[in-house]
Amino acid sequence: MPEIISLCSRCNTPLEHGDLRCSICGQSSPPNESARQQTVAKILRCKGCGAAVAFDPDHQALRCSFCDGIVEIETIVDPMEQTEAYLPFILTPDDAQRALRQWLGSLGWFRPSDLISASHIDDLHPLYWVAWVFDTECKISWAADSNANSRRSSWAPHSGQTDVVFQNILVSASRGLSQSEAVAVSQGLDLRTARATPNLEDGVTREQFDVQRSQARRQVRDALRLMAQQHVENTQIPGSRFRNVHVETVVKGLTTRRLSLPAYVLAYRYHDQLYRVVISGQNAKHLTGTAPYSTAKIALTIGAAVVVALLFLIVIAASQ
Repeated sequence: MPEIISLCSRCNTPLEHGDLRCSICGQSSPPNESARQQTVAKILRCKGCGAAVAFDPDHQALRCSFCDGIVEIETIVDPMEQTEAYLPFILTPDDAQRALRQWLGSLGWFRPSDLISASHIDDLHPLYWVAWVFDTECKISWAADSNANSRRSSWAPHSGQTDVVFQNILVSASRGLSQSEAVAVSQGLDLRTARATPNLEDGVTREQFDVQRSQARRQVRDALRLMAQQHVENTQIPGSRFRNVHVETVVKGLTTRRLSLPAYVLAYRYHDQLYRVVISGQNAKHLTGTAPYSTAKIALTIGAAVVVALLFLIVIAASQ
């Protein structure tokens, strides 16, 4: 749980360690002497993808585990956020390799026939990527047109308010994983398994937090707007059709946690071409990546479609 140092004197929102202002109303937080002590930290920053990783000379190479780019030492003057808890790895590296093979075999007919047999894993990196987890309560005000009670018109106006509690909202703070990769591998994670120390150390890359809380809160507000609109569309708007949905949210409370989440990054080679796959460290069903297409099969399909279309035209012409 985040360290709560006090409550906002204006709205009673919990103030966490390091907050200069209330995340809800903007009221200045009381001075905290411990928060003023700044720690100079050195991290390795990838020049390619921008990821910040912890430096361990016994286990880390001077290349980024996310994109294999060159890394350089960067000095951070402002205090850096630290991971509060780690989700354990449940899958082993062998499990990750099996998951890759199964995924390659499930991609469909338009992939090369020898995709599994001709693919070879070049690299496999277990990593802890970082994310914020938010809990919040908010009031949603909405307005929309729907076909309910529309009478002679096609549409009728509707509006309302509702209170909703959102829990375990995960916002990626990773620079090494893209947003789509983070969303894909975050599915199925059990946040209840979080613990103070990682369960897998050897060869594991540990990404550092370098997205500050204020930026993360902007991201979570954007996520809240989308979640609020989905909630309204699914549960609040009457009728079977709607349009012109407008949603506003008022956040009543916001608490945060900083977690490191497990994943495997694999690079596999098919006919001298490298491809990347990211697999959740807890559930092999949740993965995302790239794979080649078979140009011969695509050309064959297009040719067959053209032949069928020509035959159809010939039949139509002959019947006239």
